[in-house]
Amino acid sequence: MGMMKHILKLQSRSSSHVVPKGHVAVYVGEFGKKRYVVPVAYLNHPSFKVLLKSAEEEFGFNHPMGGLTIPCKDETFISLIYELGIARLQR
Repeated sequence: MGMMKHILKLQSRSSSHVVPKGHVAVYVGEFGKKRYVVPVAYLNHPSFKVLLKSAEEEFGFNHPMGGLTIPCKDETFISLIYELGIARLQR
């Protein structure tokens, strides 16, 4: 599956409140939050850990959306997910 289709699939899953096994919902954005559903494996990637650290610094353990909230631009997050998806497909 092409990476853009993969990213669109992650967003379409996000409209449902059901999170598939092996995935986690995250809320992304500096102002309006967009919900994405990503593979749990992404959480261990060093680049994703940087985003998690910024979320910890900004929100601590009190996330306003009721789920993991990442304070970054949508474009930054989508770019990271794209790169992680490419790396995952190459394995």
